[in-house]
Amino acid sequence: MSQSSPCFTLSSTDHVAHLVLSRPDTLNTMHPTFWCELDEVLTKLHTEGQTRVLVISSTGKHFSAGMALETFAGAITMDDQSPEGRAAIFDLLTDMQATFTKIENLRIPVIFAIQGGCIGGAVDMVTAGCIRYATADAFFCIQEINIGMVADVGTLQRLPKLIPFAVVKEMAYTGRRLPAQRALAYGLVNEVFDTPEAMLAAAMQCAKEIASKPPVAIWGTKQAITYARDHSVEDSLRQMGWLQGAIWSNQHVRESIAAMKEKRAGSFTPLSALQSFKELG
Repeated sequence: MSQSSPCFTLSSTDHVAHLVLSRPDTLNTMHPTFWCELDEVLTKLHTEGQTRVLVISSTGKHFSAGMALETFAGAITMDDQSPEGRAAIFDLLTDMQATFTKIENLRIPVIFAIQGGCIGGAVDMVTAGCIRYATADAFFCIQEINIGMVADVGTLQRLPKLIPFAVVKEMAYTGRRLPAQRALAYGLVNEVFDTPEAMLAAAMQCAKEIASKPPVAIWGTKQAITYARDHSVEDSLRQMGWLQGAIWSNQHVRESIAAMKEKRAGSFTPLSALQSFKELG
């Protein structure tokens, strides 16, 4: 499977989908078309059930320079002159936040491969992922404070779950760049590579390994990890019991063990395709 659009190229091989930001001439900035296309891709991958891992990478010098600032001078108006206008800002942001939350709620793991700058809205996006690889020249910047606003699409909510609180505050208050090696030390990225090619190869290898596991077991693992992040140990253990009881498969365990012993790929049932009531109507 392969397709392209104004903002992305999407390909799929052996149950691994690869989404590439493809506007290096504009530093892969995020404008309304970007949000629309990303939402459509995520919805498709979530519902169709055949993809087991999503890798998101980019092109050019920077992963993404974040929000396209001209958007708010043209297509989108942020009206601060009335209570009604300010209420509409809330609803607009809720809609934008929902797209990146789809990354977090996707039924499959999401791996980001980040080169160069990961700025503003790009930080909002990558913090919703599962695994982050970076090049040695990569950096992360909460750019919003530098243009007189508060980061508002997920960075300030997800980043404190990933790195020390004081580091988040330093970044958020100053707009300073967090270089790749410090990001690695704090645990924001899993590994740092000398070249984009080596980074992407590692991301695809990780995706291949994940794709070799039973999809429903990966689904359950992602569910449990995300739940545990936001709940107590006691609540999370209780949720784990319900979750394991719902998806346990003797067949998957036997097949996994047999595949390891026989040094072959396991054969597993894909996730079920999803339908919505809207489609049925």
